[in-house]
Amino acid sequence: MEKITARDIRYADLAGKRFNKRFSGKPEYIVLPTTTTEVVIAVQEAVSNKRRPVVRSGGHCLEGFVSDPTAQVLIDTSLMTNVSYDADMGAFVVEAGATVGETYRRLFLGWGVVLPAGEHPGIGMGGHVLGGAFGFLCREHGLAADYLYAVEVVTVDASGQAIPIIATREVSDPNYDLWWAHTGAGGGNFGIVTRYWLRSHDATGTDPNTTLPAAPATITTFRVSWDWTLFNESAFSQPTNNFGAWAAQHSGPDSPFRQLFSILFLNHRNIGKLDIKGLATGPQATRLIEEHLADIAEPIGIAYTKQIEETPWLQFALNPFPELFQPGFDKAQAKVKDAFFRRPFTDSQIATAYKYLTLAAPIGGGLGMATYGGKVNTIAPGATASVQRDSILDVACNTGWISPEGAAPSLEWVRNFYKDLFPGSGGVPVPNDQTDGAMINHPDTDLATAAWNQSGVPWSTFYYKENYPRLQQVKAKWDPLNIFYHALSIRAAQ
Repeated sequence: MEKITARDIRYADLAGKRFNKRFSGKPEYIVLPTTTTEVVIAVQEAVSNKRRPVVRSGGHCLEGFVSDPTAQVLIDTSLMTNVSYDADMGAFVVEAGATVGETYRRLFLGWGVVLPAGEHPGIGMGGHVLGGAFGFLCREHGLAADYLYAVEVVTVDASGQAIPIIATREVSDPNYDLWWAHTGAGGGNFGIVTRYWLRSHDATGTDPNTTLPAAPATITTFRVSWDWTLFNESAFSQPTNNFGAWAAQHSGPDSPFRQLFSILFLNHRNIGKLDIKGLATGPQATRLIEEHLADIAEPIGIAYTKQIEETPWLQFALNPFPELFQPGFDKAQAKVKDAFFRRPFTDSQIATAYKYLTLAAPIGGGLGMATYGGKVNTIAPGATASVQRDSILDVACNTGWISPEGAAPSLEWVRNFYKDLFPGSGGVPVPNDQTDGAMINHPDTDLATAAWNQSGVPWSTFYYKENYPRLQQVKAKWDPLNIFYHALSIRAAQ
């Protein structure tokens, strides 16, 4: 298999393929396998030559797990893009290099079905599914990881031999623990995923048209926007309070609003707007949206713009909210700090948000609050590695910059903003009555540093809680030589 080195015209493009330009690596060489066998060969050669391998599909890791100067061999799976129906498994098989958008396209055009995967169509399936990530349809259909029937992983045993393993969710499968770990424990821990098989838990028979949920015929989107200058601190508290109260009331699995997903964008005042963007599905979509906005936007009493439009499903899936994923957004350097919430923001937290979002500083960023729950919260915490199963919101403090001089002030702002949201728990969302840690697919290495995590709670608890000891056992069994690791990788029990 060809090794792409720095002398190859493809090297710069491949080495630079990453969403967050804050990090960069310089591997000795890059390989582009097209089959599982070629992945095995690439891993074996790296291990035999004592070179550190890392894997990438879409390149959207928020931290430098792959773009790491110590990574010597980059295995890029982006040419492994098959999406098909496997009659023997009774499940759809998706290769790790397929993007979310291509998966949506193939599933819809081939069979009229959908997997509740991510928001940005350019994300790679390889890292998305196994990290418990969510998307626009999560409240209605759950997480992509909840549909994982089987996974193929190239592992390395205690003798240094690279071996492909297929693990299924059948409890009788001797590799069941490896399947379980890939339902939310994140990439770069146990091996290299080459293929996923996906099937609904309640699917019966072998008809591919009923193996996954039926795709929506259309998506009804909505956009609401306020002029930031019309808000003082008292007015600012209203959309945040209203949004949190709505999420608390309507995040149950049986909520009639489970077909609605919404994000409140509390942007820095420099950006000039406060926004809500969201969508709903089904014949009552417009009514759900109007009732949602009647609870959140109307009581504020400040004029806002509103746009509601209906779009065919695939058209939306391949270009959702273009203003969020406009050309150039992948050129930025960014820091995102994530947290799950079980209860709405307190008045004190809202006051903190107002303080940081109105600081007179050249900052770009804000606080995003996404509705969560619904079908996600029907799964027991230990049934998958995605342990947070009773949250109502996923919240993120985020910032981005282009020029090097923007790095220090932006990082200081976002880190202190996040820290001050949690003054009673060491500056981090410790699992408690209100907060419930964070998602590994939105990784934050600050949680592993004493400077920014003063809670005394280890980083692993934020992502995995009581599932971590079991994941450590899986790590010890399937990656005994610790070939696959990064800054927040699972550590085998000593």
